[in-house]
Amino acid sequence: MRRPIIAGNWKMYKNVNEAVELTNEIKRAVFNVNNVDIVIAPPFVNLSEVGDMLLETNIRLSAQNCYWEQEGAFTGEISVPMLKSVGCQYVIIGHSERRKYFGETDCTVNKKVAAVIENELIPIMCVGETLEEREAEKTLEVVKTQVTEGLAGFDEAYLKTLVIAYEPVWAIGTGKTATPGQAQEVHAVIRNLIKDLYSENLSSEIRILYGGSVNPGNIENLMNETDIDGGLIGGASLKSEGFIDIIKKTSNLCTKKGIEE
Repeated sequence: MRRPIIAGNWKMYKNVNEAVELTNEIKRAVFNVNNVDIVIAPPFVNLSEVGDMLLETNIRLSAQNCYWEQEGAFTGEISVPMLKSVGCQYVIIGHSERRKYFGETDCTVNKKVAAVIENELIPIMCVGETLEEREAEKTLEVVKTQVTEGLAGFDEAYLKTLVIAYEPVWAIGTGKTATPGQAQEVHAVIRNLIKDLYSENLSSEIRILYGGSVNPGNIENLMNETDIDGGLIGGASLKSEGFIDIIKKTSNLCTKKGIEE
């Protein structure tokens, strides 16, 4: 079992005061969890404040998006060096909401993955199919294309820190969740694809998260699947009780399976 990641994507929720309150609640409750990588991704306006609060803690800071240029006349965009300067260690890239509402493509995902890695941060690259694509039995085709195109041109050494998140679009914010078996099937395909594109070594080490209405009630069943290495949590990360419960249940499973600090 690979060391799991539990990442909370706050999307466009929480003003600065609310973000501070939520961060404090999480910090107090999980300070002694040492076998799970804990990540939170507040909105851009909260990154600096939350980043200061996470110094010398076991929680890592992520941005929800980035631009691929280092700097320039790109009004409204945020570069990876800017994110790094406020303490970010992760960046979520290609989330389905970015693809659906803001024109994100496999090509722009590829550029952003490169920018994140070149600046020594960790990309969480999201892939996943729509309901129409699943009903048309195109899930594996869509996901394979997104992974292949998102990583096009990169050699294996470049991807040592890469994290992939499988998020079926039809399960995001809908209350619907892929069954553990459905999620495992796609995770296994992604892992085998990484093996085919690169090597068995990278395939065995890369962490693949599941996202899509993950909650305290289903995290254990999901985490018991062979190729699921954690969760990219949306709605359940916005209230401390649920997010903390997810983290602690994951930590307890790690302890049972012999994963320590």
